[in-house]
Amino acid sequence: VQLQASGGGLVQAGGSLRLSCAASGGTFSNNVMGWFRQAQGKEREFVAAIRWSSYTYYADSAKGRFTISRDNAKKTVYLQMNTLKPEDTAVYYCGAGRDPTTAQAVGVARTYEFWGQGTLVTVSS
Repeated sequence: VQLQASGGGLVQAGGSLRLSCAASGGTFSNNVMGWFRQAQGKEREFVAAIRWSSYTYYADSAKGRFTISRDNAKKTVYLQMNTLKPEDTAVYYCGAGRDPTTAQAVGVARTYEFWGQGTLVTVSS
């Protein structure tokens, strides 16, 4: 499975961006899709995930501002980011993996077998 992330860019604080992650190759079913981000000098952290059932999970920093969704027919997952803050500045990565048996696993990077190349989001103050 290959993942292609897009939609990053430069935005002012309070603005919005929508990231997309398109999958190709392999089988796109019974999977979990997630977004992680990595700011300069920091570890990669969980942002949001959506299971095959469309059940969603969010990091506390994303709740109320970000919305993850998926279009299985297009093999694409989206991350709508609103009310962006400077601390949201990071490279955002999408990942795909087998739908885990526990909810806790969706926030763990090793759950995701495949990763996109990352897209840079810069939020200016």
